[in-house]
Parts: sequence; C-alpha cells; structure tokens
Amino acid sequence: MNGSARGVLAGYVGTMAVLVIANFALPDFHLVLWSAIGYASVAAILLGVYLHRPRRRAPWLLLAAAVGCFITGDLTADVLTRLLHRPGFPSLADTCYLSMYVLIAAALVWLYRLGVVRRDPAGLFDAITLTAGLGLLSYIFLIRPYVDNPHLSALDRAISIAYPLADIIVLLVGARLIASVRFNTAVALLALGGVGLLSSDVGYGLRQLADDWATGGPVDIGWAAFYVLWGAAALHPSMRQLTEPQVQRAGDERLGRLLLLGLSLFIAPIVLFVEMRGGQVRDAAAIAAVSALLSGLVLLRLGRAVRAQRLTVQRERRLRSAGAALLLATDEAAVAQTVRDAVAALLPPGRPHAIAFGPALGGRTTMPYTRDIDAGVAATLGEFEVTLCCPLALADGRAAERALYVATDEAVLAGLTDAAQILATQAAMALERIALGDEIGRRNSEAYFRTLVLNTADVILIVGADDLVNYASPSAQALFGSDLVGTALPAAFADDSAAEVARRLAEVRAGTADRPGEDLQVTGPEGRPALVEAAFRDLRAEPTVRGVVVTLRDVTERSRLQAELYQRATFDALTGLPNREVFLTRVQEAVASGAETGATVGVLIVELDDFKVVNDTFGHGAGDALLVAVGKRLTEALRAVDGSYGATGTVARLGGDEFAALVRRAGSPSDVERVAGRVLESFKAPFELAYGTVTATASIGVATTAEAGSAQDLLRHADLAVYVAKDAGRDRWRRYESSLHSAVVERHKLRADLDRAIADEAFLLHFQPIVTLADDRTRGFEALVRWNHPTRGMVPPDEFISVAEESGLIVPLGYWVLSSAITAAAQWRIAYPTEEVYVSVNVSARQFRSPDFAQWVLAEIERMGLPPGGLLLEMTESLLLHDDGEVAAELAALRQAGVRIAIDDFGTGFSSLSYLRRLPVDVLKLDKSFIDTVVSSSEQHAVVNMIVQLARLLKLQVVAEGIETMAERELLVEMGCDHGQGYLFSRPLSYGDASQWLSEDSSGPQRGGRTAA
Repeated sequence: MNGSARGVLAGYVGTMAVLVIANFALPDFHLVLWSAIGYASVAAILLGVYLHRPRRRAPWLLLAAAVGCFITGDLTADVLTRLLHRPGFPSLADTCYLSMYVLIAAALVWLYRLGVVRRDPAGLFDAITLTAGLGLLSYIFLIRPYVDNPHLSALDRAISIAYPLADIIVLLVGARLIASVRFNTAVALLALGGVGLLSSDVGYGLRQLADDWATGGPVDIGWAAFYVLWGAAALHPSMRQLTEPQVQRAGDERLGRLLLLGLSLFIAPIVLFVEMRGGQVRDAAAIAAVSALLSGLVLLRLGRAVRAQRLTVQRERRLRSAGAALLLATDEAAVAQTVRDAVAALLPPGRPHAIAFGPALGGRTTMPYTRDIDAGVAATLGEFEVTLCCPLALADGRAAERALYVATDEAVLAGLTDAAQILATQAAMALERIALGDEIGRRNSEAYFRTLVLNTADVILIVGADDLVNYASPSAQALFGSDLVGTALPAAFADDSAAEVARRLAEVRAGTADRPGEDLQVTGPEGRPALVEAAFRDLRAEPTVRGVVVTLRDVTERSRLQAELYQRATFDALTGLPNREVFLTRVQEAVASGAETGATVGVLIVELDDFKVVNDTFGHGAGDALLVAVGKRLTEALRAVDGSYGATGTVARLGGDEFAALVRRAGSPSDVERVAGRVLESFKAPFELAYGTVTATASIGVATTAEAGSAQDLLRHADLAVYVAKDAGRDRWRRYESSLHSAVVERHKLRADLDRAIADEAFLLHFQPIVTLADDRTRGFEALVRWNHPTRGMVPPDEFISVAEESGLIVPLGYWVLSSAITAAAQWRIAYPTEEVYVSVNVSARQFRSPDFAQWVLAEIERMGLPPGGLLLEMTESLLLHDDGEVAAELAALRQAGVRIAIDDFGTGFSSLSYLRRLPVDVLKLDKSFIDTVVSSSEQHAVVNMIVQLARLLKLQVVAEGIETMAERELLVEMGCDHGQGYLFSRPLSYGDASQWLSEDSSGPQRGGRTAA
C-alpha cells in the first residue's frame, strides 16, 4: 500500500472512530451522527473505487448503493418516529432495508463470478451447509414467531419474515464468496462487516419479538462495524483483487473450516434434542428438511472426493508416461513437443488451449497465474484471459530463466496447475541434462575457454579473502590502466563506489545473494572516468577458483545514450525547454500541492501572432531562431516575476509556436493575471536575430485553479482563453471564464449547422450593383452569400464565414457561390445582351489553393456559356503577398483565359505598393474604411487620391466600396475613381430584384444616386 492510500485509509478509520464514539456518547445527536457514519461509508466506497480503479466497478457501486439504502432506511425510520411518535410498520424505511439486501446479494454474486473463474462445488456445498444450519435457528427464533402471530396482517407478516430470509440469503452468497476467493484484507473486512450486519439484524429481531427495542443500544455496534469495515474494505488496495480473475486451486481442508462445518451439521440434532427435553417437538418438519439437505450435501462432497481421486490417478499415470518420454528427448524441440502432447492428454478432449515457452517472470517467486507476460509469448498464446506460468526451476534452488506458459479455459486451468508444474520441473531437468551434455562437449577443448576468457571485453577478477585481486583478465588493463593483481579491489574504484564494492564483497562471502546497486565509477587510464556494471559470485568452494569472482562490464556509452534519450524524451530539441508531457506532470504536481497549501496555480498558454509570416518572409531558419529567442524571453520574464506576487514559474514549449508557463504558488488569480501582463509586456522589445530584427506579438490565454480542479482542465481552459485572445485582435491576454466554454460550444454547433447547410445548399446569393460613378451605368454585381438559418434567422456573413474558414468548409461553400454567380451572370448576358455586366466573387486563400482551381473555373464558365471577361475574382492582399509560386501560376492561367483579378479591401492588409507592378491584377477595391472619412479627413482624402492616381498610372481600375453619400461620390469622381458600390446606389439585391434592376438600367436614362430597398 502506498503512502497516499495508507493516509486516506487511516484518516477514514480515525474519522469513523470519532463518529462512532460520539454516536454512543451523545444520544441526543444520534440522528446526525448516525447519518454521518452511514453516508461516510458510502463516500468511502465510492472514493475507493475512484482511487484503486478495480477492473469492474459495478459490484462495488452496488455495495455503495446497498449501504446508501441502509442508512437512508435508518434516517427515514428515525424521521418517521420523530414525526409520528412511533416507528411505523410497514413504512418507506422497510423498502430501503429490503432493497439493501437485494443489492448486497447481487454485488457479492457479481464479485464471486468476477474473481473466481473456477466454480468449485465444494465451496458451494460448504456455504449451503453453514447457511442451512444457521437458517434453522433463524426459522425457529425469528421466522416462526412471526408466522404464528395472529395479530399481524399478511403484509406485516410477509415483511417481518423477509428480514431473516434476506439475512439467510446474504449469509449464503457471502459464505460462498469467502470460501472461494483468495483471502486478503478486503475480503476479511467485508466478512467482518457482514458478521456485524447479520449479528445486529439477529439482535434487532430478538429485541423486536421481546418488544424491548431501543435505538443506541449494544445492537447498534454491529451495524456501526458494518459501515466502518465496508468503507475500509473499499479503501484498501486489495479490493482490486476481488474483480481480477484468479484461478484458485482446491486447497487442503483447514481445521477451522472443518470445525465450522461440523458444528453446522450438529445444529439440527441439538435443536431436536432441546425440543424433546422440553416435552414438545414443534419444528419436526423443519428439522427433518434441514437434516435431509445436510445429508445430501455430505454425500455429494464424498462423491466429488471419489471422482477427484480417480482423476488424480489418471493424471499421475499420464505424468509418468510424459516423464519417460522426456528421458528420451535429445534436444529442446523434442522436450517442447513432449510437453505439448502431455498437456493435451491432461486436458478434456477437444478443449482449445495454447502452450509456449518464454522468459520467466521473476523465477520461483512468480505468482502461478498472470496476465503480465512477454509480448512474444502473448502473441503465441492468443486471447485467453488468464495464463498459467510454471517456472522451469530445478531442485537445487537456482532461479528459473524460462517458464512454461499454458492458456486454456480458466476453470480447466485450475485443475492443471499441479500437473503443469510437475511437467515444467521434468522439462527443466531434461533441458538441464541436454545442456550439461552440450557443456561437457564444449569443455573438451581447454583452448576454447582460455581464448574466451582472454579475449572477452568484460573484466573477470578473482578476489581473495583479504579483498586483494588474485587474478585479472587482460581486459582489466584497458579499463583500469593496470592489471590490478595484488591490489585491494575497493581501492580501484571511486570513493562512493569503493564502499559499495566492499559491501557487496562482504554480503556475498556471508552467503547473501548479490544485490546489484547503481553502476560503479572507476578512473581509467589518463584519468578517464568510466561506469561499470558489476556481478559478484562466491566460488570459494570451487578448488580451481577459491575466491569471489567479480565480472565487470563497461557501460559508460550505454549510460550516456540513456541520458541522451531521457533528454530527448523530456525536453524540446530546439529550445531546450520542457516538452508537453513534462509540463503536464509539473502542472499536476503544482495542482496537488496547491490543493494542500491553498495556493493558486495558474497556466499561461502563449501563442505567437502571425508566426507564419516570419517563416514566409525570412525563412524557416529565422522562424526556428525566433522560437529559441521567445523561449529565452519567456524564461527571463518568468524569472523576473519569480517571487513577485507570491508566484514562481516554469516555461515549456508545447509544439509549433505554442509555449506554456506555469505559475505555481500565486496568492490569488489576480497575481496570475499580473504575471500574464508582464509576459505580454516582454514582447514589446524586438527580437535581434542573425536574420535581422523581428517584431513579434503574442496572444496569451490564462487559467487558474479558481476555475479548474485538474491539470487537464487548466490546459483546456487556457487553450480556450488564448483562442478568445486571438479572436479579440491578438497581442493581448484573456483569462478563462465559464462563458468561453459556452461560446466555443455555440461555435461548434454553428459549424455543424453550416456543414448540413452546405450539403443541403441552404444558402442564398445577393447581388450588389457596381456602377460607373460618372453616369451611374451598371457595370457589374458583387455576389454576396447569405444564410437564412432555420432557427437563428439570417446569420451575418462575418459569423459563419470565419467558421467556414477555420473548418475548411469555405472550399465547398466557395465552389457553390462561384457556380451560382457564374450561372446568374450567364443568364443576365442572355436576357440583357447589351449590358455586358460582370459578376465579382470573393475567393478565399484556402479555396484558391485547392487542386486544379483554375481549371475548374474555366470549365464552369465554358459550361454556362459566360465569356471569361464576365467573371471578376476578388482575393485578399495576404494571398498575393505570400505567394509561393503556385498562386502566380493559377492567376496567370486565369488571366490568360480572360478572367479578371481584383485585390479586395486594398490598403487594409500587408500593403506594399511595389508589388502591384509584378502581380497579375486588374482591379483595386478600396475598402469602406477609406471611404467613410474621405470627406471629413484631409489625410484620408490624400491617401485615397494617391491610391487612385497610382492605379491610373498602373492602368488598374478602382472600385470604391461602401459609398453612402452624394458628397463621397462627387469627391471620388473628381479624383478620377472609375467605379463604386454602396447603399447610395443599392443595397444587396436578390436574383429577381437584380434582374429587375438590370431591366430598368437597360430601358431608361441613368439618374444619380438611385437606391433600391
């Protein structure tokens, strides 16, 4: 039992002891204290299930429910007594009590079926024998008085009889479980608790019959023991074994068990004798029935004993035959085949089984039944749940290096245990005989052994009684710089290792098995340190040796590789910071420590903003250098606040451009927030890299134990918070709030709805006219997607477009918009051939980078019969600025075919006017933010005028977005802006309204500033 489990169990027992003593010492508080005892037992069982995690939790949960029903019944009975001034019978409390017995019986049966894979009928017979004897007493003293009571109604009599019957059933299943499973602490505690329950039930029944029952008397002690012991059983680690499949051998009959069964057999005769002495035999029928049952059980046990003896004779005959065959085996394969044939003969005909030889699991101390076996052996055995492990040990006590593994039906495996171990021993002797024969053949050549010792890389030493080296193999010269002969062996090692060598020499000479410790340190030639692995063996009794043989192996390189592997497994290779696994472990430790001390623990998730821009602009080498610099900057920032606000920190790299910081001992959540502010402030200074000066910002998500109770919750909350920080504009920190989770859930739901809407094509296209500013003639339409959600109504594009971008749904959505817009433009060209209007469609970067995008667009306009000039594709500056060559090739293919390209929201992104000369674009679209203040701001007027003039010089058309007033229109006309769109001319129109708009435009004179609803 580890320290934590021991502490929990000790605390529970101490608390329950105080409650029990207080319950009997303070009768006025009985209701509160007794309820606390019962529900504390329920909590202990649930805590034990959580802490020890048994293979099957359901039986223990049933036990918790049973205890809960019991204490609830007590509480209900006490409350009814206080309210009605009488106990009330029958009542709701009786329902709780009787449910408790059903739950206990179900749980114990379940534990039996999980823990005993061999159904031994002898245990069942013994349990029935004990139950029958005690049941007779229960019938006479508890059941029959209720049956004979004429004052009880049928319901009262049935419920009164149900209690002793339920005790008998619980006794039966409990005795069956205890007689069959491997006895341990949890079983003992359950058994003692059950005895307390049954004893108090009997006492309660007798007091009730005598009309002498009162709460708080000695009878309550058994129930209190029941509560305390069953909670302790669940908290003890041995409770896990009750749900583990254990194949039990039919053990020898113990004296205590036989004595108990004998007493049970004498109960019926004793009762008969007592009643005859009293002058009236009132229970003859019950005594006769119990006697007949017990006699039948005795006969059944005798019959099974005879059958077992017959099977034992058959097994011994087959083992003798296998032993004779093993004497004739000449190699390991023959031994293995003989063992396989013998096991098959010992099993019932046709029973599936598997046999394998493999490494032993700890020699002779290995438990016989195990599931923790070598992977190769497990693959050979297959999917059997329990495997029999029989070490190939010899009679001289040497530890077995190999073992025989047998897997078959669990119930059959139990009867095979002794025979399989005998087979394993015979196989070990046969293998030893074969090995000795081979060894004798090898030892015929003395030169072979001399060459082996003289040329081995390991150092072989023979040490005398005075610790002086009497012999050293030639390899000692390379390791120590001398042959060591005549030198005290401990003196050849470093100080700490010298004491370890002396200890091991003394222990081996004292007859104790060598206990290897850590690797030993030696100083080799030229002061070169080395680590060696040592083995000591006492061969003083061997005439040719007469000393302790010490074998040394140089493991310096192996230790170095192990240290390097540990470093790689726990630290980030680029920055040297702890990785995610180490960080999570430290967060778990900090949370546990904070729970004990009351300190606040915080986690900061730090993600760089636009890290991809650095990689794209300066190269991936610069990106790696920036990550290293950020790691150092974060470490320095945490070191600067170390101790401030009562906080200490740790920095880790979680992956990519994501870092994390742990604030261990903050005084309050506000201290963690101040740390986040200091970390964010540290990013204000630029990073001086070998590739140039880089300015980087970060978004920080903050979470504390004020909102989270575990390390996983802290990381998840911080991830949500950093997501919100990025969404809020980046270069800022946000602390987790419960509303963030709701927002993320809502966003995921919107994504699911969006996915269904795309599949169902549940979108609309609206079209906003693009007009010539000089004469208001319609030149084209911008296609704008709209989503009329069935429950949310019209969802704004800025809500669902971002979700589509994140999820990748923007690609199928974009294809639908493009196809629908091309179809609309083609239809307008047919209906209004003189207008030659075009349609403008926004294309996302993800959509543009999809395979064969240009070919699809050209095929679609050809299919609909739309001239290439009737389509204008709008894209953002970032897509063009970070072109990797693939975008330029796609643009070239589209423009060569006649499709025009526009830069959308020009001036709001990474504007670099020099790139306009080399990029294949035709149109600049001025963002509405420029137009809103072009009239009122002279600076904005100058900027817009400069963009328009530059576009004219580069022979690019300019479309101004968001024109809402005549003053804005007139000013843009003066500047020479070609086209515009906005509410001054029209709001976005449905397809039908847009067609009507074109009809009016082609049939009537143009008027400035016309609008449409």
